[in-house]
Amino acid sequence: MKVKVLIFGQLKDITQSASFEVTDVNDTNEIIERMNNVYPELKKMKYLVAVEKEIIQGNTILRDNFTVALLPPYSGG
Repeated sequence: MKVKVLIFGQLKDITQSASFEVTDVNDTNEIIERMNNVYPELKKMKYLVAVEKEIIQGNTILRDNFTVALLPPYSGG
């Protein structure tokens, strides 16, 4: 299974990439765990996770070709 991960804002500064593909993941917890292992600074960051343009709360099962986005905190005005 292949999942596209989009990264925004301060998180992009940490990963030095706006997007990449991840294979062999079943859920969002697995993506976050992999990201934290590769980019330990992400553990200190607070961010939202969206799957298929919907912000999620908790772990979500993924399907082939889903898009997951990591969204840093933002403020409106």
